[in-house]
Amino acid sequence: MMKRLLVSALLVMSSSAYADLLLFGGKGHDVFLGCVDCSSYDSDSICNEYGQYGSEYRDTIWNAYRDYGSEYRDTSPWNEYTTSKNVPVLVSKKGDFYGYFTINEHRGDAVSFAESMKKMFENAKGDLTVVRNLLCDALH
Repeated sequence: MMKRLLVSALLVMSSSAYADLLLFGGKGHDVFLGCVDCSSYDSDSICNEYGQYGSEYRDTIWNAYRDYGSEYRDTSPWNEYTTSKNVPVLVSKKGDFYGYFTINEHRGDAVSFAESMKKMFENAKGDLTVVRNLLCDALH
């Protein structure tokens, strides 16, 4: 069910299956954090665990000890309480804004699948490797 909701939300956002949905973080959203819907073999993919943006050992959304992965930082999608504008944003290559990439489903400006991501995070008990696998399986 979660997989269908997430895939449906991503397909609604794009006119093609691979619209190159991108994540940007940082105070001015000027830090590239990876491609969400590209192939999991792509070096820019958040799903490529060996790549720069999918690794749990780099400053990525998958590293629980760094800015973009810690559930305690206002720069992380995994902080369920943050209303900060520093949370990563999901945009298209053309610059279309799809929302803040966060598990805070109560934010009016969150991505449409925030609730599904939160359920994945909760089911994984916060283990970001498991979350990455669940999210990426839903995407591909």
